[in-house]
Amino acid sequence: MHHPVFEEAYQGHTIKIFHDPDAESPREWPNLGTLICWHRRYRLGNSHRFDSPEAFLRDLADVSDQSDLSMAQLRELAERKAIILPVFLYDHSGLTMNTIGFHCPWDSGQVGFVYVTLEAIRKEFGVKRVTKALRDKVADVLRDEIVSYDAYLAGRVYGYVIERDGEELDACWGFFGRYELDCLSEARAFVDQLILRDVHRPIAAEQGASPPPS
Repeated sequence: MHHPVFEEAYQGHTIKIFHDPDAESPREWPNLGTLICWHRRYRLGNSHRFDSPEAFLRDLADVSDQSDLSMAQLRELAERKAIILPVFLYDHSGLTMNTIGFHCPWDSGQVGFVYVTLEAIRKEFGVKRVTKALRDKVADVLRDEIVSYDAYLAGRVYGYVIERDGEELDACWGFFGRYELDCLSEARAFVDQLILRDVHRPIAAEQGASPPPS
């Protein structure tokens, strides 16, 4: 196992945080959105059959190849049938992805879209009409999916190992994002539960013991 990226002594235990070397791509999860990208060097997002962003928008908008429409017009028509967010990639000493863009014009640019059709939204949420409030909620879900995928691309996926006196007591992997948040807090919570159990065990044993002979 590699060296931990973080280690601390906590309540008589040792918590070690490691990079997760076998993390699964979030695009393998049952996501609400579909992420489609075009890049010459990297295979990103979900597999798809479109050779260009224009072909994708035409298909989604149900517009023939013969129609003379700009990309902006195609995007407007497509958004009548789906919620679509642009996806940007920053490629410099690693990959970073978001839905708002980056300040560097040389190493970044739009690489694709993340989207979900209105029909899929109605089915997922059991509604007949996709309201503005639901649109906003779905857009936030799509952004969160890109945040998770960004963590995967950047290698920000972690796991913890808990030891006491050199013995491994527990380990858990697949925490995406900053390890100081979910990964470390989960590890500390596990140690807290161990201590609470050890405290209650003598009390329970005492209460369950047979009374002394008279």
